[in-house]
Amino acid sequence: MTSVFGPDGKQTACTIIEAGPNVVTQVKTKDSDGYSALQLGFGDKKDKHTTAAEKNHFSKANTPAKKVTREFRDYSIEKNVGEVITVEVFTEGDKVSVVGNTKGKGFQGVVKRHGFHGVGEQSHGQHDRQRAPGSLGNSSDAARVMKGMRMAGRMGNDRVKLKGLKVLKIFAEKNYILVSGSVPGHIGSIVYIQK
Repeated sequence: MTSVFGPDGKQTACTIIEAGPNVVTQVKTKDSDGYSALQLGFGDKKDKHTTAAEKNHFSKANTPAKKVTREFRDYSIEKNVGEVITVEVFTEGDKVSVVGNTKGKGFQGVVKRHGFHGVGEQSHGQHDRQRAPGSLGNSSDAARVMKGMRMAGRMGNDRVKLKGLKVLKIFAEKNYILVSGSVPGHIGSIVYIQK
């Protein structure tokens, strides 16, 4: 993340996203596929990491293999296979949604995952209970742990959609787009921007 200053001197936190160039690798229509969509490819991939099916698919678009392909349904811009889409589809001031996976935290305990406070004391014979979950439920009546009980487990790596982020600035020569606020994922992760 970084920040920019507006004309009024107000500082706004923002994120720089490289949004292109994206190559149209397939055009789907209602006649042939039952729905209309554009499939875009981003990021080049080495031939040794590409399957034969992928090579054939990308050769129809006359482009090298791409790391990521993603369909965008009901696309308003008419494009043909092999054409390039850049950040120029966005304008400054647009409201966009950003979809991505959050940072993975691995297996975490109840204090970090759910905000439990622990026992809080070390007196009265308790010495290793500060970060323990405590009691898990009923005795002999239910005789099981209820569904939805907040316990330790895998945290993060969830798919998140942030809505209403404002496009602050566009650098067309580098295909960079500045959006207000933070976006999900670590540095270098793939996100999808929707208008």
